[in-house]
Amino acid sequence: MLEALISSKTRIKLLLRLFLNPESKSYLRGLADEFQESTNSVRLELSRFEEAGMVESELVGNKKLYKANQTFPLFKEVRSILLKQTGLQSIIDQVVAELGDVKRVYLTGELAKGKSSEVVSLVFVGNPERVFLTDLIQKAEALIEKKIQYLVYSEAESLEIDFAKEKYLLLWNE
Repeated sequence: MLEALISSKTRIKLLLRLFLNPESKSYLRGLADEFQESTNSVRLELSRFEEAGMVESELVGNKKLYKANQTFPLFKEVRSILLKQTGLQSIIDQVVAELGDVKRVYLTGELAKGKSSEVVSLVFVGNPERVFLTDLIQKAEALIEKKIQYLVYSEAESLEIDFAKEKYLLLWNE
């Protein structure tokens, strides 16, 4: 669907990569390698985003690191569109609202890195009703037409996991 609104595939990849995981920082060559695109096409899109205020950069040594500008006035709206595009918003709305004792929901896997994926990987922290969770996951899979894999950790178990790492993206918090 985004392809109908945004003609540049590189621009779409950058939006997904930077706005779905806004805390992550990336450099030009790393993004070009990850997307299998030329550095010139990635540089052009990053420059446009930076001029618009959507992306901020910092020099670390001789590398320029880019990340989403969370103070950009439309940051929440752009991120919301991307969450809806990937199907994540409907998962969150359906599952969390009816599960009961869920404290946090994290996205992990390829989507957390801003890459396209047919699998949505979620981590739930709390004590949800497991049978109900399984039923809701099956319904959400049919709705978004993607496979959903998930893990459930109690609050005590979650203390042993470093969710601050880039591979975990906080989607919902009580």
